[in-house]
Amino acid sequence: MIKGLHHNAYRCRDSEETRAFYEDFLGLPLAQALEINETRTGRKTHVLHTFFRMGDGSFLAFFDAPDMPFEFKAQHDFDLHIALEVTPEEQEAMLQKGRAEGREVRGPVDHGFIRSIYFRDPNGYVIELTTPKAAAAFDPARSRAHEIVARWQQSR
Repeated sequence: MIKGLHHNAYRCRDSEETRAFYEDFLGLPLAQALEINETRTGRKTHVLHTFFRMGDGSFLAFFDAPDMPFEFKAQHDFDLHIALEVTPEEQEAMLQKGRAEGREVRGPVDHGFIRSIYFRDPNGYVIELTTPKAAAAFDPARSRAHEIVARWQQSR
């Protein structure tokens, strides 16, 4: 049985600018940094792997691999976004903090079941800070999710 999320890992352009966003701006403490110079299979590499702890004990992790090409581009919300849960008070404080710092910020947006604001991290990833409004929206007995997916598949 899967217990929960330990970490999600992404590439980053620069470990320090990524740290400044996730630790200094969002408030997620840098919990671990691993310099990797050789893989478990013996391949030489030069990578820094960083982990930022979230309130539930899971992590957002990043790989800084300067010698390995990777195309960083602004992500469309539908392509990739990282949604992090906050309280309404924390969301409002982050909205004001982002605006005060002159950061790109979108929202708040009321999606019916959640209320969200959006930032971009230094790597182009969309970061959504969301406040749940209706827990029942994710109750399989009430959401009709299987029925909706089946209908979607028929209409594609």
